[in-house]
Amino acid sequence: MRQKTKSITIDGIDKKILRMLMKEARTPILEVARNVGISGAAIHQRLRKLEKAKLISGSQLIVNPEVLGYTTCAFVGVYLDKEGDTHTIIKLLHRIPEVLECHYTSGHWNLFLKVLCINNDHLIQLLNSLQEIGGVFRTESLISLNQEIDRQVKV
Repeated sequence: MRQKTKSITIDGIDKKILRMLMKEARTPILEVARNVGISGAAIHQRLRKLEKAKLISGSQLIVNPEVLGYTTCAFVGVYLDKEGDTHTIIKLLHRIPEVLECHYTSGHWNLFLKVLCINNDHLIQLLNSLQEIGGVFRTESLISLNQEIDRQVKV
């Protein structure tokens, strides 16, 4: 079960810092400081405060999967035999590198996955593997033709 996180109040300076770093996480702190109008030490202090409050959970380098040959993105709804198998199945899904995201959901499926495959044949092999996992009753898949929006929450 997910714990509710505390909300935090951020001011205009925090928002400016976040917007700059969300656009380009590798922006040097001194450049952020110049643009925001406060010292580099103050930027570090604010970032530590935001990390401690768990508003910031890290930064990422984004790899273009198509350059590595991954051209098929799909979403897979997973129906389970027994609700009690969920944690065991999720542990097994962690071992499958093509599974990028796994969401425990309400609605039709017990789990909803985002997967990335080299091509449709690879996707078929992955779906067969998923259906062989004990406790998986069946799957439904949707192939993404194109991702039109990719953004974070607005600050």
